[in-house]
Amino acid sequence: MEMTLDSLVTMLGEVLASFGMRLIAAIAIWVIGFWIVKKVVASLSFGMKKHDVDPSLASFSQSFLSITLKVFVIIIILATLGVQMTSIVAVLGAASLAIGMALSGTLQNVAGGMVILLFKPFKVGDAIVTADGKMGIVKKIMIFTTELHTFDNQVLFLPNGALSNGVITNLSQGKNRRTDLTVGISYGDDVEKARSVAMKILSKDKRVLKNPAPEIILTSLDDSAVTLIVRYWTKYEDLLPAQAEILETIYKEFPKNKLHFPFPQMDVHVKKN
Repeated sequence: MEMTLDSLVTMLGEVLASFGMRLIAAIAIWVIGFWIVKKVVASLSFGMKKHDVDPSLASFSQSFLSITLKVFVIIIILATLGVQMTSIVAVLGAASLAIGMALSGTLQNVAGGMVILLFKPFKVGDAIVTADGKMGIVKKIMIFTTELHTFDNQVLFLPNGALSNGVITNLSQGKNRRTDLTVGISYGDDVEKARSVAMKILSKDKRVLKNPAPEIILTSLDDSAVTLIVRYWTKYEDLLPAQAEILETIYKEFPKNKLHFPFPQMDVHVKKN
């Protein structure tokens, strides 16, 4: 009985020693493997930047490579711990089926990311507006999501599936952009003078393009205002600065030329009996 107990203790010690060595090896593979993955992804990033690869493709490729290599490292760790490869393959097959059914939306995001990279409705650096009104600059296109920085510096992570299937307004693709400013003047004011003053303001702004030529159009006779559209074209990067300055200049110059900005009012006529 004593010999049997000694043998059992010896066997248990050998098993624990063997497993302990495997565990240490697995931990070493985990640390070293993930360090190598980080370096490989960083090298890929450096190489893509050096060769001016499209930033959209670069961010997606880095994300995909990182996930793939990490899965490969985990498989090596399981094999080191003694898990049979046939068992790993069987588990991966079953897990892939289960995960595919459970994460169908996530897989749609992967497919959506590929569609975005293939058809390029937008790329890194573009300003976009999504179907649900999210607006900002695209910073990264990753395997599952797209990183969007709003103009007030919020960071949004949008699923690629929804982006690829929804309506996207790309604000950056049009080189030249048209602006329509609505300006109202009072009844009785000289429309031709208003047109002349507005046109002079546009002609002095070097950001306003000569072709297509700017135009001032009378669009409606409203309850308390004669409404004009001040229409002109600028380059995309000049769109907002030009709009703000031209509006301010109109606000200053119209009153100097006896052109009045109306406000809602009502005339009351009292009938005497």
